[in-house]
Amino acid sequence: MSPAVPVETKPASRSTAAQLLREQAYTQLRRMVMLGEIPTGQRLAEETIAEQLQVSRTPVREAFVRLHADRLLKRFTDGGFYVAEIDLFDLRDLYELRLTLELRGITRAAEDGIEHDREALLEIRDDWLAIQADQPAPDGSFIELDESFHLSLLRASGNLALSETLETVNVRIRPVRTYDFLTEDRIESSIAEHLGIVDALLDGQIPLAADRLREHIGASLDVVEQRAADAMRQRSLRSRRSREA
Repeated sequence: MSPAVPVETKPASRSTAAQLLREQAYTQLRRMVMLGEIPTGQRLAEETIAEQLQVSRTPVREAFVRLHADRLLKRFTDGGFYVAEIDLFDLRDLYELRLTLELRGITRAAEDGIEHDREALLEIRDDWLAIQADQPAPDGSFIELDESFHLSLLRASGNLALSETLETVNVRIRPVRTYDFLTEDRIESSIAEHLGIVDALLDGQIPLAADRLREHIGASLDVVEQRAADAMRQRSLRSRRSREA
């Protein structure tokens, strides 16, 4: 029998470490942007931010690209990046559209011959019980899990056109909605509210599920507006100090 060939682990370890650094740079920089720690319109210097985050310039450069895709950064004509202005203009209208779509997904199950996909609801509940047991860090990345919940819930209603429309709404409000998930208490309450909505649907309590969804989305709007406004004030203050320095 031929001797076993040793498994080379160093390249994989280096790759894993590099990926971890990229994710850390991305989440840390995203949090700085959302907390208003970087003035709006100021060119982001790779070297300076790399020193702040204690990483090389490569993960910072990659974080810029990802945050640009998230619509949190904008790009100068010469390729540099700067923090985008927070746009609250259409926020309430988009939240109203979002609520309308999601409520329709819940209430259509009250009509004759229409039921939610129970297996899908049970899977959603299991997933969120696991998330509750291992709560994510409050760095803004929870937005991806949150969007997944609402899309999965809407798909369980059986009308895929509703979920496709919700996806387009999510793209427009995602940069601002991220502000909802910057503290542990908001993540904890959001998880509990998600589970409350699913439990009501599994129990066949459609009106209760609709009420819980309405309260859940309304609370999110209030938090998003307040925190986004706070971030705008912080950025304005930092911009003024920067000009005066």
